[in-house]
Amino acid sequence: MEKHNLTVLNEFILVGITQRPELQAPLFGLFLIIYTVSVVGNLGMIILTKVDSRLQTPMYFFLKHLALTDLGYSTTVGPKMLVSFVVEENTISYDLCATQGAFYIMLIVSELFILSAMSYDRYMAICKPLLYPVIMSQGVCQVLVAVPYLYSMFVSLVVTIKIFTTSFCGYNVISHFYCDSLPLLSLLCSNVHEIELMILTFSVFNLISSLLIVVVSYLLILAAIVRMNSAEGRHKAFSTCGSHLTVVTMFYGTLIFMYVQPESSHSFDTDKVVSVFYTLVIPMLNPFIYSLRNKDVKYALQRIWKKICNTFP
Repeated sequence: MEKHNLTVLNEFILVGITQRPELQAPLFGLFLIIYTVSVVGNLGMIILTKVDSRLQTPMYFFLKHLALTDLGYSTTVGPKMLVSFVVEENTISYDLCATQGAFYIMLIVSELFILSAMSYDRYMAICKPLLYPVIMSQGVCQVLVAVPYLYSMFVSLVVTIKIFTTSFCGYNVISHFYCDSLPLLSLLCSNVHEIELMILTFSVFNLISSLLIVVVSYLLILAAIVRMNSAEGRHKAFSTCGSHLTVVTMFYGTLIFMYVQPESSHSFDTDKVVSVFYTLVIPMLNPFIYSLRNKDVKYALQRIWKKICNTFP
């Protein structure tokens, strides 16, 4: 469709995941289940790490914030996506689109650096066990999550303000199921290259800097594990890191595929599939990855369940 100048743009139309009518009901059911499981799992992890005294450690402090960001960005995207399956025309107001995009960017960037903080925590626990309680104090842990939140708010505001203070053309259809920055670029009338370059710069810096912390931490952990004489010690160290490595691989892999490439190279249909994976599927999987492979979480769940059963016999 040909673009025309538009003085005021009040709303956008979100295309959604598919336009095929026969897929609307099955996909609605599937994604409703995925989103519900994600909310229950992450909310459960937040509550569990908050109320169980044995999970009041730095590792579970970071895990609580990982669950918080997972819950945040899946909720930012999920409900509006579900609406697209049950309405004829899925519209979103100009202000709500900007708000959704801003929260999404903030929470995704926060998760990147929280995963980095978790890898640093594992490095300290395995490589510096005697100094671990001193170095990873409550104050240090709070700083390691506060800084990502503040930085991600800055990135989110810069990108969102830049996009939404640039002139939009008359074409207001977003070829996506939420207000992501890349599909919005195709609706702008000017300065697209400048904004694209800014987004690419932020994306590359955020991914590389956070991933570098993860890689260096695990290289040092690997070196420490190799030097261990005890097979039991090596197994314990590997099991401690296994869940985090699984989450890191899934999350970084999808984001690198999605954002570290020029806007002109993007296929919106492919981007939708990838976006579904990291906005809904990964937040659903993370609590299970950490609970199924973590004895502390399993025992905490058992203790909570016993308390509930004793309270309501």
